Amino acid sequence: QAQLVESGGGLVQPGGSLRLSCAASGFTLRYYAVGWFRQAPGKEREGVSCINGHDPRTEYSNSVKGRFTVSRDNVKNTVYLEMNNLKSEDTAVYYCAADRAGSCTGTYDYWGQGTQVTVSS
Repeated sequence: QAQLVESGGGLVQPGGSLRLSCAASGFTLRYYAVGWFRQAPGKEREGVSCINGHDPRTEYSNSVKGRFTVSRDNVKNTVYLEMNNLKSEDTAVYYCAADRAGSCTGTYDYWGQGTQVTVSS
């Protein structure tokens, strides 16, 4: 059974940092595109970042560009989202998703359960 499990969320003060992990089991993540999404209370889900499966290109939404970094560790079969200079507006449940075709514009085949990130003083 293919699964994605996010971890690393929690409570952090404005300006702080967190690193989220997206660990795959039951399949090899290497050639999948992996996207990060978030959903805040009262808002629709939005794309945050993505790393392509067949090249090292990455993508970021305007709201997080320059603050967040997505990376991949193929040995650990894990994708990370490093979040720096966090703002209260970043508070949301964060999800990772994997696309079998390796495209950040794909439909995504597998989703994680989500991890809560709360930015508050």
